[in-house]
Amino acid sequence: MVNYMLKIAADLENLTNLQPQGGCDDPSFSYLFKLKCGSCGELSQKETCVSLGDTLPLPKGRGTTNLVQKCKFCTREGTITMITGRGRPLTQEDCEEGKFAPLMLFDCRGYEPVGFVFGDGWKVESLEGTKFEGVDLSGDEFAEYDEKGECPVMISNLRSTFDVVK
Repeated sequence: MVNYMLKIAADLENLTNLQPQGGCDDPSFSYLFKLKCGSCGELSQKETCVSLGDTLPLPKGRGTTNLVQKCKFCTREGTITMITGRGRPLTQEDCEEGKFAPLMLFDCRGYEPVGFVFGDGWKVESLEGTKFEGVDLSGDEFAEYDEKGECPVMISNLRSTFDVVK
């Protein structure tokens, strides 16, 4: 069992608190990434979708998980279980300091997550308090105008990493 923390970073211009629409533990937010088999090293060709709202019984033992999948190459089965309560929004301070913000913790058995894909379903707020919801980051950036603050706002240079957590 290895836990991987998904961390995100971006350049936020006049913005702060970038996070999934319903917060970091949003049950309807879909995380998309590729999977590397821990047995044979095969990388999935397509991204896999994992969501807190999707639960399945564990193949062996008791409990539930968020994904059960077999490697297409070696047919070994693996699971991914999301662990809530460990993420927080990406803030303006994080950006100024060049830091990544933890978003979601994944308990991976038999797989390693690789290459998170930013999609839609994000929210962010301007430094003046204007809320932008339903933000789509699949184009790798977001640009808008904040009427209240009378300034342009932008998200660019999106980055992510999966760090092993002991």
